[in-house]
Amino acid sequence: MPQQQNPGDQAGRGGPLAGVKVVELAGIGPGPHACMILADLGADVIRLDRPQGQMFTGGAHDLLDRGRPSVALDLTHPEAADLVLSLVRDADVLVEGMRPGVTERRGVGPAECLAVNPALVYGRMTGWGQDGPLAQAAGHDLTYTALTGALHGAGQDPARPHFPRNLLGDFGGGSTYLVIGVLAALTHARATGRGQVVDAAIVDGLAHLDAMTHALANGGLDTQPRGRNLLDGGAPFYDLYETADGGHVAVGALEPPFFAALIEVLDVAADCPGQLDLARWPEMRALFAETIRGRTREEWTAAAEGTDACLVPVLTREEAPLHPHLAARGTFLPGEHGPQPAPAPRFSETPASLGTPPPAVVGQDTRAALAAWGVADVDGLIARGVVHQA
Repeated sequence: MPQQQNPGDQAGRGGPLAGVKVVELAGIGPGPHACMILADLGADVIRLDRPQGQMFTGGAHDLLDRGRPSVALDLTHPEAADLVLSLVRDADVLVEGMRPGVTERRGVGPAECLAVNPALVYGRMTGWGQDGPLAQAAGHDLTYTALTGALHGAGQDPARPHFPRNLLGDFGGGSTYLVIGVLAALTHARATGRGQVVDAAIVDGLAHLDAMTHALANGGLDTQPRGRNLLDGGAPFYDLYETADGGHVAVGALEPPFFAALIEVLDVAADCPGQLDLARWPEMRALFAETIRGRTREEWTAAAEGTDACLVPVLTREEAPLHPHLAARGTFLPGEHGPQPAPAPRFSETPASLGTPPPAVVGQDTRAALAAWGVADVDGLIARGVVHQA
């Protein structure tokens, strides 16, 4: 997957979104992740960064910024709105992740943008949404996950829930749903010529993402305290176990045939209680824990290979790219600062590819990117401080 040589011009790339033009008003977390996905899939994305950059993010190591050029734009400058609207006029999508009302105050809200481009898809990424009592409140993944109920059942510790970094809210309920919304609205716009606003709120996405848990609870299958339900570690055949060398393996043998394969690999079939004998689950868990602790992680991995026991090693981020399956699929690709996830999903006719590496400096592509998008008098914009060339 070759890197693009010209950071200012992404229009020649392939992929299922080739020809789609996206204006990104840069933020942090889910917004950049959504635009990384769009760029990976072939969209021509121009990233409008704050001249001072973003807290905690940015630089050549920041994979969320890959695939698109960085233009340093002072959105408070009197001419900034005109520049954004000139880009929007020829774009298919705009993505922004600011608090509700900010883009309106800057003159680049939905009304202004749809006025110059009625077919535009205006994607808005927030935690709480564009309306409601908390719309203007600060928040992060942890707060959104907690309020939607998704955090309460996370983890296997009965004493307290555990949160999976910011994967669940920012990227599960956030960027993923923003991309779904943008692509759905883009399909509608191309069929009708009418654009619209996509209000992607992390709390909405989290609630939707948690539909299966609600379904299990409604059916009486997920009503026990944390760590005592089928999918949260309550079942001994769906849990993590320590190995002799201090590593861990994950066991996920839910279906009866897989459970049969598991106890065969563990060589405990003669002593193991029945899979659905809930009263003897503590005995089964103790048996599994003692047995698995008797061999190393690699030994158990080898023993389960080629079976349907659903027993795999818990790998570190450094180990995962080296696993034979992930290596064979190219799930991770080499990067200047270490392995990076490849574009996903896969396409048979329009394969996705990596674009440019993340920009090392905010605004390093200002001149080239604006010229590629047909902006006139870029040097004048730089001289007047509307944009900055690093």
